[in-house]
Amino acid sequence: MKNKYLKRVIDDILKKRLEMIGAIVIVGPKWCGKTTTAERHAKSVLKLQDPDRKKSYLKLASVKPSTLLRGEKPRLIDEWQMAPILWDAVRTSVDELSQDGLYILTGSTSINEEEIMHSGTGRIHRLTMKPMSLYESKESNGKIAIIDLFNSPNLDIDGIKSNLSIEELIFASCRGGWPESLNKKSKESQLFVVSNYLDNICESDVSTVDGVKRDPKRVRTLLKSYARNISTLASDETVIKDIRANFSDISQPTYYSYIDALTRLFVISDVPAWNPNIRSATVIRSKNKKEFIDPSIAVAALGLSPESLLHDLNTFGFIFENLCIRDLSVYSSSAGGEISYYNDKYGLEVDCVLHLKDGRYGLIEFKLGSNEIEKAAKNLIKLYKLIKEKIIKNNLNIKKPSFLAIITGGEFAYTREDGVKILPIGVLR
Repeated sequence: MKNKYLKRVIDDILKKRLEMIGAIVIVGPKWCGKTTTAERHAKSVLKLQDPDRKKSYLKLASVKPSTLLRGEKPRLIDEWQMAPILWDAVRTSVDELSQDGLYILTGSTSINEEEIMHSGTGRIHRLTMKPMSLYESKESNGKIAIIDLFNSPNLDIDGIKSNLSIEELIFASCRGGWPESLNKKSKESQLFVVSNYLDNICESDVSTVDGVKRDPKRVRTLLKSYARNISTLASDETVIKDIRANFSDISQPTYYSYIDALTRLFVISDVPAWNPNIRSATVIRSKNKKEFIDPSIAVAALGLSPESLLHDLNTFGFIFENLCIRDLSVYSSSAGGEISYYNDKYGLEVDCVLHLKDGRYGLIEFKLGSNEIEKAAKNLIKLYKLIKEKIIKNNLNIKKPSFLAIITGGEFAYTREDGVKILPIGVLR
């Protein structure tokens, strides 16, 4: 029996974009559901990985790529990067036909610009798909839309309840947002999906992404060290030092080669620093915060289980932050959402600055339990006041934040007297 399709946030975005531009390329990690989603919007499909036709497809691509574009539109070309010439063929076809909604391309590695002649600007639009959010997997009830907080800062959220227990939240983080895992009957089978994903990355994908042979054991050790430093500003030197405890001969160039491959595979998804003009440039931290595309990768790399994390909520707090970042990036994607963090040498830090394409932004902290809410709220208000003060004094070209919020693993949503919103992750969409 065919598995039931769970609607993704990207479905509506893809539908709209196909009415605006000739071709869409959907990128993202393997197994996140790109092909399944794209097939729902396509009228014909070309799967380059089809073992029975792969050789003939690649031969045609090298001789006359336009042949592979024939078919009812929109035409899906799955794993197009196996024949990079198809990028330019699609771009040319869009120019010649001068229509919207002609092609959907999917790929599990980022575009290597050296292998294509033209960027595709104006003809091919890029969408990034992430693993499923808690709302998409039906674990968040979605009673509060994060976008509504931008549009209605005084939105009444008091008493809205999450149905997600801490045990369920931990399991969802360990299982991850991999669609295939939701089709498994046992929890053991669901957890195996990400374990198998990690094995594939280490054993083959990290080498096939660019044809450079890499040692699976070193990849696994790197990911384990990266996971130890998840949601922190640990330096690359710290991670390299950690790896050298097992592989003393690993060099910086080798390390960065591995990091580049894992980034191209959408395994690593670091968060950049926000550098508003409210402090001296030397004061604000500028390192990326280490994160994965899905928190389950960190859990699998560390060999942790839902049971072990239930008894180590300190470690789960870092995993929880990665989960929140994944979900916020999905929920804000229709408005061009981007995520950064703020941290300065005076000790003022905010976990997340959620920016929209129109320039609005919200300041957000992630706190698993209620015992750290007071400190988090003080941080948010302190940064808000600093921004407001600098805008007034220096006439800065920056808006005040649309809202201040703390996302928790708790049960009830409410607005504090100081205006800070308390939002359980299990009520968001």
